[in-house]
Amino acid sequence: MSDLFESFRLDGQVALVTGASSGFGRHFGSVLARAGAKVVLAARRTDKVKEACDAIEAEGGMAMAITMDVTDTASIAAAFDAVEQAFGVVTVVVNNAGITIPKPLVDLEDNDWSAVIDTNLNGVAYVTRESARRMIAAGLGGSVVNIASITALREQKLLTNYAASKAAVVQFTRSAALELAQHDIRVNAICPGYFETDLNRDWLASDEGQAMIRRIPQRRVGDLEDLNGPLLLLASRAGALMTGASLTADGGHVLSSL
Repeated sequence: MSDLFESFRLDGQVALVTGASSGFGRHFGSVLARAGAKVVLAARRTDKVKEACDAIEAEGGMAMAITMDVTDTASIAAAFDAVEQAFGVVTVVVNNAGITIPKPLVDLEDNDWSAVIDTNLNGVAYVTRESARRMIAAGLGGSVVNIASITALREQKLLTNYAASKAAVVQFTRSAALELAQHDIRVNAICPGYFETDLNRDWLASDEGQAMIRRIPQRRVGDLEDLNGPLLLLASRAGALMTGASLTADGGHVLSSL
């Protein structure tokens, strides 16, 4: 491999991905493993990530499944303890866990609001805090990559709770980056647009979905591979001078005219 690409490698790093049972999270785990990291796939139920771990190990990587509820600080601490016993201190964190409950604002119940905020914002803060404490105690630098959304930058109906949580993640990223820079811990975010996954594939093929795609300047949604570059840039030494940044990967969707 050319020396030019060596800085994107993650050999010797321990990388943890939350919400790793499907979609973005599962893909991120595979990418980080292929870059050389020991990968920890975290979800509320480990049976949902065991298959992904098996796939990584079948390709020669190292992976472990861990139970973690990102809204529960005791669960987070226990998960990090288990990871340290098996792999060592986590030095790369991808805060991917997230949910959405799309409803008109006037129809949102208290639980609809709090569930989204608890997972999408509090979970990011809790996991970042725990990982940073442990990196600092070990005298290690590292990287935290928070998965936000273009709804942090543009508006969409029926997503007030989700958009508020993702906008908060972007500002949390900036503030945490400012605090943790002195410890050589970088905190950045990726703001994805629409990507094709098992959850939305049928909708994207519908008339409504196709009409939305025509409004994207590149006239397409993302493939998961389109996130490989942003992820590895922010997770690795290749992005060593980047902290507090938010990278948008959306085919120009946020640039589309109103």
